[in-house]
Parts: sequence; C-alpha cells; structure tokens
Amino acid sequence: MSRRVVITGIGAVTPIGCGRDGLWEGIRRGVRAARAITRFDASTFPSQVAAEIDDFDPLNYMEARSARRLDRFSQLAVAASHQALADAGLDRERIGCDTAVYVGSALGGVAFGEAQHARYLARGLRSVEPTLALAVFGGAGATNVAMELGARGTVVGNANSCASGLIALGEAFRLLREGKADLAFAGGAEAPLAPLTFGAFARIKAMTTRNETPDTACRPFDRTRDGFVMSEGAAILVVESLEHAQARGARAYAEILGYGITNDAFHMIAPRPTGEDAARAMILAVQDARLCLNDVGYLNAHATGTDLGDAAEARAIRQAFGAHADHLPVSGTKGLHGHALGASGAIETAITALALHNGWLPPTSNLEEPDPACDLDHVFPPGRDASVDVAVTNAFGFGGINASLVVRRWDD
Repeated sequence: MSRRVVITGIGAVTPIGCGRDGLWEGIRRGVRAARAITRFDASTFPSQVAAEIDDFDPLNYMEARSARRLDRFSQLAVAASHQALADAGLDRERIGCDTAVYVGSALGGVAFGEAQHARYLARGLRSVEPTLALAVFGGAGATNVAMELGARGTVVGNANSCASGLIALGEAFRLLREGKADLAFAGGAEAPLAPLTFGAFARIKAMTTRNETPDTACRPFDRTRDGFVMSEGAAILVVESLEHAQARGARAYAEILGYGITNDAFHMIAPRPTGEDAARAMILAVQDARLCLNDVGYLNAHATGTDLGDAAEARAIRQAFGAHADHLPVSGTKGLHGHALGASGAIETAITALALHNGWLPPTSNLEEPDPACDLDHVFPPGRDASVDVAVTNAFGFGGINASLVVRRWDD
C-alpha cells in the first residue's frame, strides 16, 4: 500500500512566535530573537547569546497537575501538540488506536536533570523531584504527548541529534504511507538552556561568540559566521493519510512526498568535507518522492551558521542538484529563531510548508557577505514572492546524521 500523506495542522512554540500564525508572523516580520542570556549567568562562557521563549505559560495548554508533572521539554511538546490539534480542527474522539506520535529531541530532559543534580549536591536525594526518572528518558516527550491526547498507536521518541525532529516527521510519513496508521502527531521539542548543557556546546566551540551584537550573531552562509545561537522550542505537525483528511473535510497546507536519511560515518562533530552523504540524503528523498531533482523549486537549508557545516551543506547541495543549483532558491531561518537542536527540523518543516502555502520564501537573515564557499542562489532579506510547488528541507546532526524531506504545495 502507498498512500498520500498531508500536513493538516501546525503547532509551534518558538522564540519568534507561538502557534501557526505566531510562527509565520515572526518569519514575515523578520523577528530576530537572539539576545544576551537571562536564564542563567553565562558571564564566564565564551558564548553568552541564546534565543529564549519569554511568553510560554504551560497552564494555557494543560492542567496545573500535568504542568507540575512535566519538565519544560515535555511541556513544550505537549503545548505544540495541543496547538496542532486545534489548528487541524480535529475532534479528540478521532484520536485512538490508529494515531501515532513521533517526537524527536537531541537532549530530552537533560536540562531538568541538570537542575535536579544541583539540588542533590546541595541538599541530598530527598530534595530531588520524584519525576526526575520519568523526565529524562528519551521517550518522555512522545509518551507525554500520547497520554495527553489519548494516542494509543505507534509512539516513538528519537534522539538523533539536530536531525531528530525531521526524522520524526519522516518516520511518521513512512508509517502513514504504508497504511499502518491514519493519523500522526510528529515533530520535535528541545529545552537545552541550562548552564552545563549550554556550556558543553560552548566548550566544543560550536556557538557564536558575537556577544556584543546578539541579534545578528547567527549568520548562515555569511563569510563572517562563527557559530550557531542555541534556542529552545517545539513544533508538532498533524500528518494524515489523504483519505483520512478528506473524510473529515480537513484543509491541508502541504503534502509530504519523500524522505531520505544517510550517515557520514566520518566524525562526531565535523561533517564529511565532501558533502557526499548529505547530498545522497537529498537525492534519496527526491527519488522517494518519484520526482526529478529539477522539480525542486526551493530548499530550506539546515544552515546553522557554523564555518564547517554551512560550507559542507552548500557543497552537498551543489553535488545533489548540479547545474540546477544555480537557479534553486536556498535559505535558512536560524538567524531568526536560533537553533533549537532536535526541534529545528520540525520548526523548519512547518516554515517550509507555510512558505509553499503562502507563496513567499523566507530569507536568510543576517546574510550580508556570502561566503564564496557557499555559492548558492541565496534568498536575501526581505524574502521573495514565489509560487513554488516542491521544496526540500534539510536537517543534519552530530554523528554524521543527514535527513531530508520533500514537501509539495497543496492545491485542492
């Protein structure tokens, strides 16, 4: 069985806006969320910049008892799922044994564990929250979403680094296409803004040190880029078989057509310099969609703003698309919302679906001097009006993980 799969609901909790409309408004307005960290004292760290969510109140999405039981990572996942449920116009009665949940996260509840460890050192075991053991395991986000919504089908949490959210969507797509479920909530969530967790990334020099100019610190594809801006956030999408969506009269934003995943098998941090395996992920995704590479009209890049990563991705795009890359619009949006690690691929899939739906391609914020090593058809600010049918979105992670998803604009 091979069924068509559509995106019918979008939930998002991000530093630039919440919900489908809040996220899209933040993208259209070019809101840049990076600033000096306020969550903790980062004055001794080389990087002191992050994109924080200021206006998130879990009680807007769940009862106080549930909010107390969940750490911030799971709260974000549950909140985005409720938003997606409402945006899709789904009745709770439709959620049951044939509903899947796939939620990816690079770090899961590690920040909550860090805070509890500090309590333990200061005041002993009795001061530690009893929920700690239930908050830090990799499947906590997915299972908490499932319990909150009553989804009793396939429930999977993955921890495939910064590709986790996109992989969750790709695996949910495969499940639905094969007829093993009718409906899924899929995406990613991340809450990494804690001192040791943040400091670990600063220690490996992956993050920007442009502390004096935080709003322009993340500079994907720019000659002066020096690292990413860490952020928090979540995006959960409702994906359905076309038959299921049509039966309930749902509106669709986009159709998922293909998914590709590979591994560099090269290095835990650095991408393979040739970009060949990242290129292969894009090619596999387009082949899976039964399209030609020239059919792709927009590419939403992983584009974190790291020196090695952006150059390797640009090289991979050139390898995958050949001469078509000269005319393939490419942009990355992390200069606005930052890099929410495992949630980024899901957030950017939502942005890509909305870009196709609304006929406007977001720009690469803070791109002023394109690096010759990143020679692409960049979408510069303020963005580009374009009626595009097919797009590819990328997400790459530590350990050489490469994932690509193909989406098509939905037209009734």
